[in-house]
Amino acid sequence: MGLKAPDANIDHRRVPNLQCYFKRKGYALPVSRNAADYKPGDIVTAMVGGKLPHIMIVSDRKSSAGVPLAIHNIGSGTQEEDVLFAYPLTGHYRIP
Repeated sequence: MGLKAPDANIDHRRVPNLQCYFKRKGYALPVSRNAADYKPGDIVTAMVGGKLPHIMIVSDRKSSAGVPLAIHNIGSGTQEEDVLFAYPLTGHYRIP
């Protein structure tokens, strides 16, 4: 942080870079554990294992408990799973 211009050498897919971009664009929403706060298409970031940033997209499908499923890839290919609240959330974003 503190750069005056984007660093072309930084991989644009890195979660912290995306978080910064979403926040700067005004897409940030409060993080909560209330399932009703999350809408299909929302982007959620989390910390896996206490140190690995992770990103997920909120699905239009819900678990049997009414929690939105999340679409993500954590190493086994793209999955749609009930993991929205499985990891500590670090960001919630909605792009209009």
